[in-house]
Amino acid sequence: MPTQILIVTGDAAESLEVLYPYQRLREEGYDVHIAAPTRKTLRFVVHDFEPGYDTYTEKPGYTWPADLAFAEVDPGRYAALVIPGGRAPEYLRNDPELRKILKAFFDADKPVAQICHGPLLTAAIDSLQGRRVTAYPALEPDMQAAGAGFQDTEAVVDGTLVSARAWPDHPAWMREFLKILRTKAPVTPA
Repeated sequence: MPTQILIVTGDAAESLEVLYPYQRLREEGYDVHIAAPTRKTLRFVVHDFEPGYDTYTEKPGYTWPADLAFAEVDPGRYAALVIPGGRAPEYLRNDPELRKILKAFFDADKPVAQICHGPLLTAAIDSLQGRRVTAYPALEPDMQAAGAGFQDTEAVVDGTLVSARAWPDHPAWMREFLKILRTKAPVTPA
């Protein structure tokens, strides 16, 4: 069985932050599954910057089916975890099934990649204390409140945790995550 990686997300996740790692990791040879609160077609969004706006704008993005519900996830089957951003983490952090999944990955020190607002999930399970991270820059106070050292740079590696600010940082984020995966969770053939 090929090495499996889990992406946890929901409605209003940033399209690029779900689909870029999904496709990049599959291209690398990993078997990637997307989990959400329920098995359904997820509705992603596009965050972009427009002249005259103080923050990003949000538009409808792609739709994509969830492979399984959080309650169906066996974290032991997966070698690594990806946590996309967008607005989804704002409500997902309250999901008790997802919190169990996240805790299992951190307790086992498995590779975790988080981006943009994704660190709101890891902060919610108290897994950022004493770690170095980046996130969407507006989350700097949230990361500091979670006990993390915030760095405003395209990719931050702290052990098996790799974080990035937002979709423009994808190349650095995935490059660093793949370095860890190749050591800790190499691709196994089907």
